[in-house]
Amino acid sequence: MDGAPVIDDGFSASRLFNQGYSYTYDDVIFLPHYIDFPTDAVTLSTKLSRRVALATPCVASPMDTVTESSMAAAMASVGGIGIVHSNTTAAHQASLIRLAKSHKIPFTHDLVFKRPSDSILSAEEFSSAPCIFVTDLGTHDTKVLGFVKKSDWEKLSDKETSVSKYMTKSKVMLPASYSFEDVAGYLVKNELEFVPLITDEVVNLVSRDDVERIKGFPKLGLPSLGSDGNFLVGASIGTRESDKERLEHLVKAGVNVVVLDSSQGNSIYQIEMIKYAKKMYPELDLIGGNVVTTYQAQNLIQAGVDGLRVGMGSGSICTTQEVCAVGRGQATAVYKVASVAAQSDVPVIADGGISNSGHIVKALTLGASTVMMGSFLAGSTEAPGTYEDQGGRQVKKYRGMGSLEAMMKGSDARYLGDKAKLKIAQGVVGAVADKGSVLNFIPYTMQAVKQGFQDLGASSLQSAHDLLRSGVLRLEVRTGAAQVEGGIHGLVSYEKKSF
Repeated sequence: MDGAPVIDDGFSASRLFNQGYSYTYDDVIFLPHYIDFPTDAVTLSTKLSRRVALATPCVASPMDTVTESSMAAAMASVGGIGIVHSNTTAAHQASLIRLAKSHKIPFTHDLVFKRPSDSILSAEEFSSAPCIFVTDLGTHDTKVLGFVKKSDWEKLSDKETSVSKYMTKSKVMLPASYSFEDVAGYLVKNELEFVPLITDEVVNLVSRDDVERIKGFPKLGLPSLGSDGNFLVGASIGTRESDKERLEHLVKAGVNVVVLDSSQGNSIYQIEMIKYAKKMYPELDLIGGNVVTTYQAQNLIQAGVDGLRVGMGSGSICTTQEVCAVGRGQATAVYKVASVAAQSDVPVIADGGISNSGHIVKALTLGASTVMMGSFLAGSTEAPGTYEDQGGRQVKKYRGMGSLEAMMKGSDARYLGDKAKLKIAQGVVGAVADKGSVLNFIPYTMQAVKQGFQDLGASSLQSAHDLLRSGVLRLEVRTGAAQVEGGIHGLVSYEKKSF
């Protein structure tokens, strides 16, 4: 109305995040804006780093209970990317990269190989696969002689019998370059339970159960593919001298982007590694971090990083803020770092604190280009490890890379503790309930994120960033009571299903 007083509703981001408070995602809420487009008009395409583009702003964290070859292949198939952890030997990490990139299908099985003279003493040896392959030397890169089906093994009275006595001899195999649709059609046509996929070696298999499972999932969007037509796959390295050799292994394996994995990235060790990597491999995108302040970010940008990873102590299994008294609330950290990174066109990864689709909306709108997830993906079919029964629920182990258990395998270098006489934990070991496949819940989650962007009046990530920086998008801080009110409350019981 003409002459009516202007009522200032909410706060601009610049005002809200410059009051000296450290806010996390649940502390803040966006006020809705104007909608003039349908949900389907929202695009979430983005950049992981300067030269690596993604159709989906999702990144699987480089943790040894989250990302190996199966997760990397699955994330690439839904338009995101997985960063394979470095808590293993350089040769094994490189093999995981090659394995994920060799696929045209959105999942990988944990393949097991035996020599003809070996025995199978436990059902656990089959892992998630329906068979065990028998090769000349019991390795993936030697001649395949046959396979042992789990159902055949279960019928054996003498489990110590060598596999050569009862294995099935079969030469039926398909090239790993076959599409999922081609493999599925081949299985049906030839009435097979499963078929191995090969390059110069056995790299995967597809079963009829896999086909039926995938058919029930949402239709996948654009996959993340490199210029060679293979899945985009990332990997992490540390800042030790030995990581220079690891980096060479990864580059030879075809890695598309490398993440320098440090809990506090603003160090002379990381800056020297950045300079070395950019000199040796100038075409390889390098992501630095972790950082939470503009000062940290500026140092790494000046050193030459192509992306920044933001977050310190915000993960569900991380105790850095409690143990070391350093860190920052994740909402504040993302906004502050993204504000300075945008001036140099350096994309930001919001790493940690993601528990639901609303957190993803907040992270992306506050300036992040992608979100990195650990616990959100842990417990899924594609996460490493086997399911265990815990009180009637299926769970998988999920541990922080700062936990003593992970440190004993080598991750202490991430916390600059590799030379320390005493190891101090900055994480814990826990368990996460079965979530099913990321091929199922990531598409549903992204649809929810699109609805959030629609409510904000933003049809893209760039649009959201522009609305935030111009002050059009407004925020408020939520009281404890408001946070309770904004969640499920007042019910005697309920069943929560997001899709």
